[in-house]
Amino acid sequence: MDTSLHSSAPQSPAPQASAAIEFDDVVAGYGDFMILNNLSFKARRGAITLLLGPNGAGKSTVLKTLFGLLRVRQGRILLDGQSIAGASPKALLAQGIAFVPQGRNLFGQLTVWQNLELGGITLGTAVTHERIPEVLEFFPRVRERLHSMASALSGGEQKQLEIGRALLLRPKVLLIDEPSIGLSPLVVQDVFKLLRRLADQGTTVLMVEQNVKSALKVSDEAIALESGRLVLHRPAGELLNDPHIERLFLGGAHAAAPAGQVA
Repeated sequence: MDTSLHSSAPQSPAPQASAAIEFDDVVAGYGDFMILNNLSFKARRGAITLLLGPNGAGKSTVLKTLFGLLRVRQGRILLDGQSIAGASPKALLAQGIAFVPQGRNLFGQLTVWQNLELGGITLGTAVTHERIPEVLEFFPRVRERLHSMASALSGGEQKQLEIGRALLLRPKVLLIDEPSIGLSPLVVQDVFKLLRRLADQGTTVLMVEQNVKSALKVSDEAIALESGRLVLHRPAGELLNDPHIERLFLGGAHAAAPAGQVA
């Protein structure tokens, strides 16, 4: 029996919990150039789902489309069984979806406290001030620097602040794109441990991450994309020790696949 990642159809783990997020035959992209091509998958509630694939596979596009930054041209996106395709980012925030994009997205000349206040702008001042101490329990180092300019924080502290700002909204779903970029290995592990803790407390996490092996260790499921299509969906722990995992990152998920085994 062939034990590679590839078969005549995408592989999926047995369902263990209801889906928080579902993509159903989704087509989306930029202008006339479509990145997601009839993409369908489900992300379990209270689990970390890791999006894998070579550059250009559509991983970040999934997050942007889910958060309403790109228009769905075809298909459906469901949150807890209800359609959210076409909803604005503001409306999606109100429904419990928060997005931490790639790179730094802070107001560098404002303090840590002011950045947190802006993160809760849709909540109102009273609720925001009530929740900030709750969020800072996750980030003791950031808590110590409340009155420092955000630009003076280390890369790891800035990433923690970004995540903390998103957590003010108490999201049901957290979308996070390449959280390890520019961080030291120790800080990366702290970020991953935090994401694991959030998922264990019931938050659904959908993550794009280049540090694949470390990310797989804290994830529940892994989804691999190629050319905007699903080519694999398996438990992360099972995939972690699969010798064929490199095919997902060296020239595409079909690289070196045995004849007749291309998905």
